Amino acid sequence: MKKLKMLLPFVLTLFISVACSEDEKSDAYGNFEAVSVTISAEGTGRLNSFGLEEGERLKAGESVGLIDTTQLHLEKLSLRAKLNALDGKLQEAAPDIAILLEQKENAVRELNRTKALFGQKAATKKQLDDLNGQVDLLDQRINSTKQRIGVANRAILSERKPIEAQIDIVNERISDHQITNPINGTVLTKFKEESEFVNTGTPLYKIADLSTLKLRAYTSATLLQNVKLNDTVTVLIDAGEDDYKKLEGTISWISSEAEFTPKTIQTKEERVTLVYALDIRVKNDGTLRIGMPAEVIFDSNILE
Repeated sequence: MKKLKMLLPFVLTLFISVACSEDEKSDAYGNFEAVSVTISAEGTGRLNSFGLEEGERLKAGESVGLIDTTQLHLEKLSLRAKLNALDGKLQEAAPDIAILLEQKENAVRELNRTKALFGQKAATKKQLDDLNGQVDLLDQRINSTKQRIGVANRAILSERKPIEAQIDIVNERISDHQITNPINGTVLTKFKEESEFVNTGTPLYKIADLSTLKLRAYTSATLLQNVKLNDTVTVLIDAGEDDYKKLEGTISWISSEAEFTPKTIQTKEERVTLVYALDIRVKNDGTLRIGMPAEVIFDSNILE
């Protein structure tokens, strides 16, 4: 009994120490990640220019390189030459019709003169009928010439549209050889160098928007039960050996399934514990880095 009384203060001190230690633990642990985009070549050829560097900040829509387009331009010139050749094949109806119209004008003049003579009984009915038939024949020849040349020209023009479509495709391919950066961000990795040969789909560089990073953290089911999307949390990152820097974060995703604690998070004993993953978006003030560890404290009013 005496020994128990002597040990009682020590046990109480140990219990208080453990309790305080548990109170000081964060609610979740994880590492920062960035949503990166791998930009790949959309054309085939040699990189004529590609001067970006890792760590460089790029804007969306900024031109960062060019894949050789010599062959495409030659193909385009060839197609344009075919178009010009087709234009040269187009037939003009005007000259042929002009001759026929002149013949018709002479025939009509002779017809009118013969009508006058027929009225004076100086010309026969057969002469009048022959001239009327001649005028009708010339009208038929004029219409036939127009139709014949129109059909020929439509056939030539029908060949033009496919060539124009091919030129549009070549122009699109030339545009694809221009390497344009799609998002605002920082170049993380550069896979190719200038003058190297690339094919369609070859990765060129990886970029990520580092203005806001994602903290992939893990916590227990007990701590997670009162946490919901869009809750504001406190994120702690190391500041010196014994201090922390506090940042504000917002929960953007919570896993619906439990998983074993990642090896990089806790001790060997804790790695077999089932936990839930969650993503927290944190605005980068310039101090955050991909892979940097961090701790999370849920707002006190969440867990009340």
